[in-house]
Amino acid sequence: MKSKFFSSCLVNGALALICLFWTIPTFGLLITSFRDRLDINSSGWWTVFPHRDWVSIQKITPAPNVDRYAPMTLGGITATFEQFDQGITSNGKRYLWIGNRRIGYLDVESYQWTADTTFTMTNYQQVLASGNLTLKLKDGTTFTQEGVGMGRAFLNSLEVTIPATVIPIAMAAFAAYAFAWMKFPGRKMLFALVVGLLVVPLQIALIPILKNFVALHINGTFLAVWLAHTGFGLPLATYLLFNYISELPRDIFEAARVDGASHFTIFVRLVIPLSVPALASFAIFQFLWVWNDYLVALVFIGGASKNQVLTQVLANLVGSLGQNWELLTAAAFISMIVPLIVFFSLQRYFVRGLLAGSVKG
Repeated sequence: MKSKFFSSCLVNGALALICLFWTIPTFGLLITSFRDRLDINSSGWWTVFPHRDWVSIQKITPAPNVDRYAPMTLGGITATFEQFDQGITSNGKRYLWIGNRRIGYLDVESYQWTADTTFTMTNYQQVLASGNLTLKLKDGTTFTQEGVGMGRAFLNSLEVTIPATVIPIAMAAFAAYAFAWMKFPGRKMLFALVVGLLVVPLQIALIPILKNFVALHINGTFLAVWLAHTGFGLPLATYLLFNYISELPRDIFEAARVDGASHFTIFVRLVIPLSVPALASFAIFQFLWVWNDYLVALVFIGGASKNQVLTQVLANLVGSLGQNWELLTAAAFISMIVPLIVFFSLQRYFVRGLLAGSVKG
């Protein structure tokens, strides 16, 4: 009994630890996406929680006639610029020079409990909007910068992902039912051929398919991406759905045939409702794969900005705005929202769908 309890605690503890390691970076990404650029560059995201740190309580600017190359007396402390620049601690306070020798000032700081709870929507505004934007930082500084225009890319990703998820699932469900319950010549060989396509690398098929799409004048359109994802996703979808549909009770199909139901009626009225767990589990796989895909979108959509999806815009941000990574955090979290919603909406079917057909009897 004790051994079983200890094993259960060990497994649950390990799972909790893994979940914690996955959750902390995501939580940090969320907080960072709402922080000001100046705060991100000066402190970590964890400073939003109460902690002890040096807090500015007074700013002292030397008079114009003060010789900054000689020892200065500021705030009751006499020291050189170099000493102030390194920081001087006295009487529980720290005296730190901010800026350069000519236009800087002395910052008087006290070590106390603090929390940086200043949040802003500036990062999301700049990422989602298009055109030039005039934005204001925490210190009052205003700047003009062009918006990333990710709102259009977000809609493009939805236009690509939803059909590229629904089409292969619908086709694979028909194929899986045919392989499982319909008798026709060469059924086993054809099914083996479909399953064998799982081992074909995606990369070797890109160039031949691209040549065909160019000849058909559909390259650079969403239709090309839908067809590509459908072709790449069909083998796995057919295999997963076949395992589930083939294990459905034979009695219900025989009863339906006695009542005069056709194969189409059986498929629509019986197979689809009973196969919801398997359909949902593959929908999660396919949706996440298409939503996070970069290679297929780059090959078949190209660099046209009006048709770019989120992954393409994110890749461009890394190259063009690599130093403004506060925009990358906001853009990355925008790209995470929809997959999280899809997963948590369908997760109750996920395990049941994966285990479908794995156990007989």
